[in-house]
Amino acid sequence: MSMLDKLKGLLKGHEEQAERGVDKAGDMVDERTQGKYSGHVDTGQEKLKDQLRDDRPPQ
Repeated sequence: MSMLDKLKGLLKGHEEQAERGVDKAGDMVDERTQGKYSGHVDTGQEKLKDQLRDDRPPQ
């Protein structure tokens, strides 16, 4: 079982809180880097949210 699968199991039923946490972490990175990597951070946030929402096993 992968780490992502374990994380998904722990977050089951708390998806909205997890997404808020991802957003908050991304905002903190943007703040500390003064927005220099905001495009990359936004892409990473969306990919992580997609992984957390997706119930299919990773390929």
